[in-house]
Formats: sequence, structure tokens, C-alpha cells
Amino acid sequence: MIITKESVIEVLKTLTIPGSGEDIITSGSVSNIQIFGDQIDIDLKINNPSLQARKKIDVEILKAIHSKINIKAKIKTNIKVDSSRPTPSQPIKGKPIAGIDSIIAIASGKGGVGKSTVTANIAVTLAKMGLKVGVLDADIYGPSMPLMFDLEGERPVAIEVDGKSKMQPLESYGVKILSIGFFTKPDQAVIWRGPMASKALNQLIFDAAWGELDFLLIDLPPGTGDIHLSIVQALPITGAIVVSTPQQIALADARKGIAMFQQESIQIPVLGIVENMAYFTPDELPDSKYYIFGKDGAKALSESKNIPLLGSLPLVQTIREAADYGRPAALQEDSLVADSFKLVVQELARQVIKRNKSLPPTKAVEITTMTGCSAVN
Repeated sequence: MIITKESVIEVLKTLTIPGSGEDIITSGSVSNIQIFGDQIDIDLKINNPSLQARKKIDVEILKAIHSKINIKAKIKTNIKVDSSRPTPSQPIKGKPIAGIDSIIAIASGKGGVGKSTVTANIAVTLAKMGLKVGVLDADIYGPSMPLMFDLEGERPVAIEVDGKSKMQPLESYGVKILSIGFFTKPDQAVIWRGPMASKALNQLIFDAAWGELDFLLIDLPPGTGDIHLSIVQALPITGAIVVSTPQQIALADARKGIAMFQQESIQIPVLGIVENMAYFTPDELPDSKYYIFGKDGAKALSESKNIPLLGSLPLVQTIREAADYGRPAALQEDSLVADSFKLVVQELARQVIKRNKSLPPTKAVEITTMTGCSAVN
């Protein structure tokens, strides 16, 4: 049988580098193939420096070519370690989830600004509009979605999908939800190091039967850390929302959250800023607004960063009460809260459409440790 370069390429497409999800042709690992009769020379670059990995791929190439092309072929594989690419320690493979159109990460630089409350209310507002919505509670150490959706004490069941066992997200008010809080007791602290938390998060993402969703909202923990890196590694995020109050201390941390998404190694579009607790209007003075945490702070930040302001939400007692009761306040028809969240969601939809028209799909980020990421300022 005549050995051709094309036949060798087709065989190599069936092989993957250890620790990589792509075949060695698609990944660009093969730099050169030369055919001299029954002699095949293959130049290969890999970013896994271990001797075991190099021996394994060498043996797999030999076996594949002998079994599928010519058992008498003489094969010489020249393997070099590509030091220009970071070696992943515990990579999470980035891949889209079948059936999910848009994945929106909702973040805040600072805790206590109402990020989870905003996430829950955006979710139910989208569901009220007839969209299919899911929420992934990625706040591993402080999950709040079980309480906000009146699902405390509930636990997802396992179902079989295409021969595989999957978690079925719980559903409340038309929103599918998964949270580590479904697997812990209310008074139980989650005391995990970063890799363990990332592994649990990976299971919530990929071992779940989300089904068809228009939006998957990811409620991130405050700050910028392991969980954030795990999320941007694991999923191609459509865009991010940053939540802040108008207070300067909160805005300072919001800037860091924006900077994280805009880093050259991450490059996730920031769809907009939501200003929470923007003003307070007493019932007895419906035409008055009191700017308890400052005025137009998020607006000024959005203008300075050239990022849209998705909307400003009032400081209303019913929002807090509804969250504690397990029924998001945006469910209440014809209310100030519901109208405010509707405006935010409408602007969010416009920004998603604009983003999809002007930018290519976001790729999962190839960073695995904090050393692969410059400091966020």
C-alpha cells in the first residue's frame, strides 16, 4: 500500500495528546510530516514535558499507522516540548453545553452588593418573558439560590440521558437551578481548597441535564479567584454582568471585576453594569429619591470604562423580604421592582444581540493557575 501524507494525517486525527482534548492535527501539535517510500518522519510539539506522555504518544502513533496504513512502515517521531505554552496542572476542559444558547456570568468585585438577588430576579424576569432559563449557583462557599428560590432541603435526582447518569436541575418559578447548597446542610460550612471546589463546580456544569436553555446565568462569588478562573476555563461565556452599588468602595472593587474579564488572557465581553440599591423612595414620599449610597456612581463607572449601564435598581424592602421568603420580588406584577428588572433585562437582551453581531463566539480560556494570569488592577 502506498503511503501518502493525507492518509497519515487522517490517522493522526484519531489520536490526542495526553492531557489535551484535541487531536494532534487540530491542536497544531504536528509541525511537519515527511514521506520517503515506507519511511515516515513526524515532527511533533507537545506541552507535556513528562517522559511518560512522550512515550505514550510515540507508541500510539506507531500502532495507529501500522494497523491502519502499512504494518511495514518505518516511523520516526521527533517529539519536542513546547515551552512557550503553559503546562496545565489540573485543566478543566472548556466546551459548550449542548442546547444552551447564551451563558451569562454575573459578578461583583465586592460582597454584599446584591449580586445573587439581582441574578435571581433577572432569571425570573426572563422566564416571565417566555424564555428558557437556568441558574448555576457558582458561589461554592456561600450558596444562596436554594433559599432565594424556596428550595432549601431539596436535592436533585439522577436521570439517564443518552446512557449516562446526569443530575436533573431543580425547577422553581420556571427557572432550572443547580447549587452546591442542594448537597449541604444549611448550617454546614464548605471548607475546600481551590482544586476541590473547582472539581465540584465542574460536576455541576457538565454532569447536569440542563436541556434546552436560552440563557444560563452563572452567579459567581464575590472577588476574583479560583472559581472565576475555573468558570472561564470550563465554558465559553457569552458575556458578563458586573453588579455594584453606587458607593465608591463597591465601585473600586467593581473596577477589578471588569478588569478581570477584560484581561488579554480572558477577553470576555462585559455586557454592562447593574447599579443596585441606587436610591430609596419612602412609601409616604413616592416622588422623592434618597441616594443613600451615593448618586450615579455606576453610571460614572460605565462611562469611564465605555461599558453600558444596564439599569439602576431601587433600594426596596420588599426585595429583601421576597429573597428571604424564597419568591423573587420581580415576580410581583406591575410593581416598581418588576418594572425596574424588566428594563434591565430588555437592555441585557439588546447587548447580547449587539455582542453576537459584532464579536465571534467566546472561547474557553486557557489558563490553569494564578501564575498564568497577571494581577488585576
